[in-house]
Amino acid sequence: MTTQLRPFHLAIQVRDLAEAHDFYGKKLGLPQGRSSDQWIDFNLFGHQLVVHVNPGIGSQGQVNQSNNHVDGHGVPVPHFGVVLSMAEWATLADRLRAIGTKFIIEPYIRFKGEPGEQATLFFLDPSGNALEFKAFKDIETQLFAV
Repeated sequence: MTTQLRPFHLAIQVRDLAEAHDFYGKKLGLPQGRSSDQWIDFNLFGHQLVVHVNPGIGSQGQVNQSNNHVDGHGVPVPHFGVVLSMAEWATLADRLRAIGTKFIIEPYIRFKGEPGEQATLFFLDPSGNALEFKAFKDIETQLFAV
């Protein structure tokens, strides 16, 4: 069954709007949409990501994270990201390395040779939100492979 994918909307909390603008807009290169003094819209590969300032996090604080064991790694929970083409994923991985990103999980191929084989990488934004970007050789057949 093929489903027409629609853009998702995700709103996350950040500790500082200028810091989030620098990270998402400049370092990741996401186009900016509307904004106010409390939030900014970003185009996350065709999806709407909105960062909302939460002063309760504080200048040194970060959002809470937990970890689950997946393929020998501690995967941060919660996390979000986008499934990219292999070429887009490689370009993003190179960009992240070039700007000195500290990865939680370095770019690698997960589940190699198994159903659902995928390229993946994890990192945190300055507020501690975990992001994962992944890619499959064939998204249509591998995204939900068992």
